[in-house]
Amino acid sequence: MVMNRKVVRVIAIVLAAVMLLSIGWIVLDAITASANTRVTQAEINRLRDELRDYQRRRREIQTEINAIDFEKRSAIARKSVIDQRIMLTSMEIDNIEATIVQFEILIEEKEQEVIWAQEREDDQLQRYRTRVRDMEEAGVISFLEILFDSTSFADLLGRLDFVSDIMRADEQLFFDLIRAREETIEAELALRQTKLELEEEQALLEEKREELYEQVEEANAMIEQLYMDREAEQALYDAVAADEAAIQREIRNREERLRQQQAAEAAAAAAARRGQQNVVRGTGELVWPVPSSRNVTSEFGVRMHPVFRVMRQHSGIDIAARHGANVVAADSGTVITSAFNQSFGNFIVISHGDSINGQRVTTLYAHLSTRSVREGDVVERGQVIGRIGSTGVSTGPHLHFELSIGGTRVNPRRHL
Repeated sequence: MVMNRKVVRVIAIVLAAVMLLSIGWIVLDAITASANTRVTQAEINRLRDELRDYQRRRREIQTEINAIDFEKRSAIARKSVIDQRIMLTSMEIDNIEATIVQFEILIEEKEQEVIWAQEREDDQLQRYRTRVRDMEEAGVISFLEILFDSTSFADLLGRLDFVSDIMRADEQLFFDLIRAREETIEAELALRQTKLELEEEQALLEEKREELYEQVEEANAMIEQLYMDREAEQALYDAVAADEAAIQREIRNREERLRQQQAAEAAAAAAARRGQQNVVRGTGELVWPVPSSRNVTSEFGVRMHPVFRVMRQHSGIDIAARHGANVVAADSGTVITSAFNQSFGNFIVISHGDSINGQRVTTLYAHLSTRSVREGDVVERGQVIGRIGSTGVSTGPHLHFELSIGGTRVNPRRHL
C-alpha cells in the first residue's frame, strides 16, 4: 500500500511536469523584464567629467563678465575674457562631438548584442519546442513504463531517480529559455537607452553651436566698435604692435633656449655613444596649414589693416575658414609656444630647426579657437595642432600664419 501511494505520487509529479513543460512556451510571450541599462564605458564617463569641468570654468568666466567692473576695463581686456568663453565653448563642442562618436560605437555594439541575444533565445526556444514535441509524441506512458517495468523495489528507486533527473533537465531547459528571453529584453532596453542618450548629446551639440555663433558675433561686434572710436582704436593699435614685438622677442629667446637644449642633448648622446642627437628638424617643405581652405583674405606685405583701416606691414597671411576647421603643422618640429595673447588670441609657434637653407625656421599660427598641443610637444608635418577661430584682435574666423627664416619674417607663399 505504501508502495502504491509512492507510485501514485510519482505519477502525479510526472503529469504535473508534463503539463508545466507543455504550456511553458505559451506563456513565454507574456514574460516581461525590467532592465537597468548602464552606459559604463570609461571613455564616455571621462568625457562627461571633462565636459562638467569646462562648464564650471565657463560659469566662472560668465560671472566675471557679469561683474560690475567688467565694462570699466579696456576693450582689449574685455575681448580677452570673451575669447576665453569662446574657447571653452569650442572645447565643449569638441567634447560633445567625441562623446557622440563613442555613443555611435556603443550603439553598434549594443545592436550586435541584441542580435546575439535573439539568436540565443531562438536556439533555446527551438530546443525547448523540440523537447515538448518529443514528450507529446512519446506521451506520459513512457514515464509510467519506466516505473512499472521495475523488477524490484531497489530497481524502482533507481528508476525514480532517473525520472527525477529527466524532470530536472526539462525544468532547466525551461528556465534557460526564460533567461534567454530576459537577456534579449535587457539588450533591447540597453540599445534603446543608448539611442536616447545619443539624441540628447546631438541636441546639446546643436545648442552649443548656437551659443558659439552668438558669442563669436558678440566678439566681432566688440572689435568693430573699436575703430569707430579713434582714441580707443589708436590705443588698441599700439597694444597690438607692442604684443607682436614682445612675441617676436619671446620667439627668439625660446629658439635660443631650444638650440642650447638640443646642443646639450647632442653632447650627452655623443658622450654616451648612443647615436644621433635628439634634434627635431623639419623637412623644409611646408604644407598648407588649413587643409579645408585656400581662401587668403590678406597677403603678406604692406596692406590695409582689416580692423584699424590703416596701412601697415602685415607679417603673415590670413586664411579664412569656417570656425572650428582644422589647423595643421606646416612642417615637423617642436612647439616652443602654445599660449593666449590679447592680440593674437590663442596662438602656437613651432620651431623646425635649420630646415631651410641651413637657417632656423619657425611658423606661427594665431587667432585659434582652441589649441591641441603644448609647449615642448614634438609634432609631425600635417598634424592637427588647433582649430580655426577669431580670438584676439580679429573680426572673423581665420588663421594668421607667419613664417620666419633666420629670425626674419618672410612671405609664406614662397615656401608653401
